[in-house]
Order: sequence, then C-alpha cells, then structure tokens
Amino acid sequence: MMIHSLFLLLVVLSFLSLLTSTFGSSADDASSAANCSSSSTCGGVEISYPFWRSDGPPSFSAVHCGYPGFGIACEEDKQQPILQIGSGHSYKVTNIDYANRTINLTDMDVILATPDTIGCPRSLHNFTFSSDVASSLNYTGADANLTFFFGCPDPAGLQPDFPHNVIPCLGYEGNSTFVFRSDDVPYNFTFWSGTCEDVVVAPVLLDILATYNFSEALNYGFQLAWMAGAAEGCGECESSGGRCGFNQTSASPLCFCPDGTRAGGDCPGYQSSKKSWRKEVFIGVGGVLFVCLCLVACLLYYKKSCDLLVCWKKKSKTTPSVESFVQKYGSLNTKWYRYLEVKRMTKSFADKLGQGGFGIVYKGSLPNGHLVAVKILTNSKENGEEFINEVASISRTSHVNIVRLLGFCLDGSKRALIYDFMPNGSLERFIFNDRSQIESALGWNKLFEIVVGVARGLEYLHRGCNTRIVHFDIKPHNILLDRDFCPKISDFGLAKLCTSKESIISLIGARGTIGYIAPEVFSRNFGVVSSKSDVYSYGMMVLEMVGGRKNLNVTTTSSSATYFPHYLYKNINQYCVEACGDNGEATEIVRKMILVALWCIQTMPDDRPSMSRVVNMLEGDISDLQLPPKP
Repeated sequence: MMIHSLFLLLVVLSFLSLLTSTFGSSADDASSAANCSSSSTCGGVEISYPFWRSDGPPSFSAVHCGYPGFGIACEEDKQQPILQIGSGHSYKVTNIDYANRTINLTDMDVILATPDTIGCPRSLHNFTFSSDVASSLNYTGADANLTFFFGCPDPAGLQPDFPHNVIPCLGYEGNSTFVFRSDDVPYNFTFWSGTCEDVVVAPVLLDILATYNFSEALNYGFQLAWMAGAAEGCGECESSGGRCGFNQTSASPLCFCPDGTRAGGDCPGYQSSKKSWRKEVFIGVGGVLFVCLCLVACLLYYKKSCDLLVCWKKKSKTTPSVESFVQKYGSLNTKWYRYLEVKRMTKSFADKLGQGGFGIVYKGSLPNGHLVAVKILTNSKENGEEFINEVASISRTSHVNIVRLLGFCLDGSKRALIYDFMPNGSLERFIFNDRSQIESALGWNKLFEIVVGVARGLEYLHRGCNTRIVHFDIKPHNILLDRDFCPKISDFGLAKLCTSKESIISLIGARGTIGYIAPEVFSRNFGVVSSKSDVYSYGMMVLEMVGGRKNLNVTTTSSSATYFPHYLYKNINQYCVEACGDNGEATEIVRKMILVALWCIQTMPDDRPSMSRVVNMLEGDISDLQLPPKP
C-alpha cells in the first residue's frame, strides 16, 4: 500500500514539475529575451555568451544572459573588464578566445601596484576557484604554478643555495623572499620554509615564465579554459536567429527566439505561439508518460529483492558520484580533457608503453610538444573508485618524487589520466635482470639515490601534504624514472586518503600486490592498517633492488627455500662481499640498504620505523644502524 501511495505521489509531482517548467519558465525566460544582447565590448575585449556583463548596460546585465559565475564588470573610467573569482578577488580579463574556449586573466593586486612595487609585484593571495565556477573553469596545459615564500628567516644560512630564487626587492629586516616552480621546490627547502611568514601559490603562463622573470610572468597573468557544456548549442542558436542564454532553474542552456519564445537548442521555423504551445503540451504529456513507465519498471525490478526506499538509501550511501567528485575538486591544478583530445594527443593510441592493474598506458604529446603518458582505465569499477582515488590523491601532491598529474578525462564511460612522460620507464625493468646488467645500467650509487628518493616521496605522502595519503601499492613497477633517473611514485589507484594524525585507516579487504602487502592488511591480528603498511612494501622493494630478484617466488611450493629476506638476514656480510667485491664504498651502501629494509619489513607495524625515520637512517652514518630482529 505504501509503495502504491509513493508511486502516485511521484507521478503527480513529476506532472506538476513538467508543467511548471514547460509553461512557467517559458514565459519568464521568453519575456527576458529582449534583455540579452548578443555581445558587448569592454577595453577591447568582446563579452558574449557564456560570459555576460554583470554591470550596465541593462540590455546585457541579467544573469540569464550567461553562465553562472561568468559575469564580467566593466570599469567605465579605465575600460577594464573585471572577473571576480574566489573570495571576492578581482582579475582583469586580457583576452577571451571563444574558438578554443580560453580566457586570460591577470590578478588586479599585481596590476594595481604602488610606485614602490612597480617592477616587483607581490601576489597577495592564493588563486582558488569559487563554488559557482569550480565545475566549469579549469587550468590549461599552458599554466604553471609559482610558490612564493615571504618573510623567511635564514638561521641555517641556506640562502646561498638558492641564489636564483631570491627576490631581493621583497626582502626586509634580514628576512628573505623566495620563489620556485610549485612542482620543483627543493626538498631541503621544504623543511626550512615552515618558518616563513606567508606562502602564496599563483598561476602564470609557462611560456612567459621560460622567457621572463617572475614579475613579468605575474603581469602577463594566466589562462583558464571553460568546459564545452558552458557554451553548448550556442552556435546553432545564433545561426537560427536566436540569442544564447541560460536557464538558472534547470541549469541548462537556452535559446531566445525572435518570436519571443525560447528553445533548448535552435529556433526551427519560427513557429507561431499557438503551435509552440501545442508542441510543449505534447512534450509535457509525453514526458509524464515516460516517467510513469520508468517508475513502473523500477517498482517491478525492486519488488522481488527489497523495499524500494531501503534499496535506494543503501545505494545512495555507497555509490560515489564521479561527476560530484569533479564538481567538488574542480579547482585542483589539473585540466579536464575530452576523450577526442586524449585520442588526438596519443595519435589514436598508437604507442603503447605498458599495462598495469587498472589500465593501459600510451605515449602522447600535448599541443605544445610536451611528452605525456596517458593511462586509459580499462578495468574501472562501476562507481569509478580507482579513478577518484588517483585524481584526488595526486592532485593534492607537489613533490619531486611524486609523478605529476597534468590532466584527466571524464567523458561518459571514458576515463583517462595524463602524466608527465618518464623516458626511462619503471624501476622494474632495471632491477630484475642479471646482477652485472644492473650495475652497468645504474650502479650502486644511483640505486641508493633511487632508494632515498622513494623514501622522501613516501615521507611527503605520509606527513608532508595537506591530506595524508597511504599508497598501498609500492613496488618497482610503480616507481617511474625520469631522464636523470630521479624516481617518481606513480599509480595511486589503491591509495587511501586520511586526515587523522597517525594515518590509521579503516580498510575492508586486502589491497596491494602479493609479495609487498604488509601482514596487517591481510589480518588485523598483526595490528592496525596505517602508513606503516607502505613502510613494509617499501622495505620489500629495497631488498629486491639489492638482490635483483623477487623476494618470494610465488610459483614454488616451498616459499621458505626462496625467501630472500631470510637469506640476507643470515648472510648479510657474505652477500655484501659477493655483490661489491673490494669496493668499500659500495659495500657500505649495500649494507645500509639491507639493514634499513630489514627494519622496514618487521612483522608488527609498531616495530617498523616511520618514513621520516627511514630517511634519517639512510642519510645517517651506517655505524648508527643495528641489525633488527629477524622479520
């Protein structure tokens, strides 16, 4: 009985809603058609849909004339088009490219410099997207972020280490100001920068930054792109004689037709109002019938399994929306690409680089020639959990040992991730070979640098970024090497984000790769799942780097006979001599790597060091390291 009542209620509400949207909004929006001009000009910049004038003249100031948050004010005295984004911050519009859907902006705080600061502008605030434009505006591949560290004391005397990054004109009273590319802040500077008075991140144009200094880059501004949906159907509307607009109620584009009516696309035939009225009634009734059929189908489907309301509540709580995620995190420093753009940048997926647990990776290039690796997700879960994990995780990071996410694709069922291309591929291809091949390719010193780099990257994930991240899949295959063999942690498909101080995580089911998974991930009898689970995986990976072999041969029936960590624990001195011969420096490096790795793979999480402690152990004196208990 309750289901029948609910069904009737939904039918009535659907009917009323359709009638309201068909007749009510039609009259309101159509009567407003005369208030929308096709375009306006301010300071040499043409302002037309999806943008609109947020000030006079009245013929172009109504919010239904453009997309939400795209209102541009024109300062009549200076003829400067101003767009407000974020917490009331103003940006001058220097150019709008409607063909490529891009807009160039310059921070007004930089433009309105005092005579004392001309030539030495200061960015006063971080750039953030306001909620009304977060899902429709995003960065482009032409942008880069600068991080400014203002008012930094120098008790450690590190200023000479960064002579090209000091801004002398912004220093005062013994304090210094520094500027770095946000993705290239030196590791040793990160710890020192905590004493600075203020840290501000500002976007600039990448090509300007390569040619000019920071002040010129700030004056040139940066570029944003608006999503295709923001201007959807406008060309067809204008071609049919209409004017583009936006329905604030239904959040969809409108076309104001010459006869005073409005349409969802173009204005076919300039129908009379009587015919238009009949057509809209037909559409409304047809829509109600369609809704009724859908509701009946849903009732029949759910009746056998569970109550309709209970099932709906369960699904709404457990199925995250990828679209909601993009709207929530639209302000992250990544570009949203369409699938056709991804296909174009990979030349129709011609160059396959490899295949991982969640997708196939192809080589590609951006329009500016920058080489990228494009991962096409092929085994996506229905709710896109691994897609959400990877975008949310990497977008929060900025570290020399973390792979840089340049953009992503969410186009229907098509999902892709775009990273910097790593010329030397993964660490795996260098270590699982004959020992002599490893030494000739990398050498013990380079292997040790990779070990330290990965440790620093994990330390940053666990402690250094805004939201702590546990990777859960550290292994050689997921460590990429750039042109200089600098390691980059990649593949965040299994990562978990957490904000608690100790990074303790609630986890259902094991995740990771056999041979690298910490015991507590399999069984809570060993302790809680936390960032120490990554420490275990890291230790197993380091032992594989030392031995050039898998720690556990999963194809054998007697794993104890092939378990490399136990062999090293019993024969550490012998192995160091066999691996390095008379090379004392190499012997010390190998011994340090083994000792640190054995500490990392202790069975109980509490017995393992944190990644901060691991970095200290690797950078410290080997005499301070003791042989741990047998893992």
